[in-house]
Amino acid sequence: MNIFDEMKAKINGKDKKIVFPEGNDKRIIDAAIRLANEKLITPILLGSKEEIASQVSENDLNGVSIVDINEYPEDKLNEMIDALYERRKNKNTREQVAEWIKDANYFGTMLVYMGKADGMVSGASHATGDTVRPALQIIKTKPDYRRISGSFIMQKDDEKYIFADCAINIELDADGMLEVAKQSVETAKMIGLDPKVAFLSFSTKGSANGEMVSKVQAAAEKAKDELECPSDGELQFDAAFVPSVGAKKAPESKVAGHANVFVFPELQSGNIGYKIAQRMGGFEAFGPILQGLAKPVSDLSRGCNVEDVYNVAIITAMQSME
Repeated sequence: MNIFDEMKAKINGKDKKIVFPEGNDKRIIDAAIRLANEKLITPILLGSKEEIASQVSENDLNGVSIVDINEYPEDKLNEMIDALYERRKNKNTREQVAEWIKDANYFGTMLVYMGKADGMVSGASHATGDTVRPALQIIKTKPDYRRISGSFIMQKDDEKYIFADCAINIELDADGMLEVAKQSVETAKMIGLDPKVAFLSFSTKGSANGEMVSKVQAAAEKAKDELECPSDGELQFDAAFVPSVGAKKAPESKVAGHANVFVFPELQSGNIGYKIAQRMGGFEAFGPILQGLAKPVSDLSRGCNVEDVYNVAIITAMQSME
């Protein structure tokens, strides 16, 4: 089975509820109908019931929940505002958070925070910041983390890998790389990988010098004590990926030539790297998967299609089972 067949088998029957703030978008509607028909999740679409219903036949919406923010019961709305104010009362007034709730991304995030949904998928018509900001303000990171990161599942035939951070952190220091590695290990285990982490650089085992190299070396050194899986660095990508090159450049390494989790030193190289693998290497890229949040929120590309929405919803449901 491919990774999505495996994840679907695991979430099937678990009655996971995923909220979609962009419920009026036809791509979202079509993906939600498919997910409901396959009984994988219960989709919650935020939007106008009339506008959503006008785009499909009434029977198609069986199993799909529709919530119109403008028609949300006043007592439940006040409960949500109170909960958000309690979360933000040292930084925002009740009047301010009451305005936030009118925004679908904040409303959807609160459904997740309050346990009325297991995760959220947004971004089809919103910028990444519009999805991530409410998640960081309300859901926040897991207790052991100071940041979130964005990984991609890279798959081609039977091959599957994790690339990170490809979406969130423009710059990373050694501690940041280590956090990204820890989060990426969780994602790797989620898709059935036995993680072997490579901290990537343009240098392998001291073949070059400089601050960009030393921070990767420091991250790899810290990882020896903090990661419960094999890890190594600094490694060039070919040394991390190709067994013959790994054996020549890092003969003592247990990871070189066998890595399946690749931690890039900063966002620029991570983003470029996954797109090269996708466009020239023929890999499918699934993500970005937001890692490190206390509850799962996923960010779609504004150029996404129905299949992308469907897949990201499955990943989000799977994350909620951790």
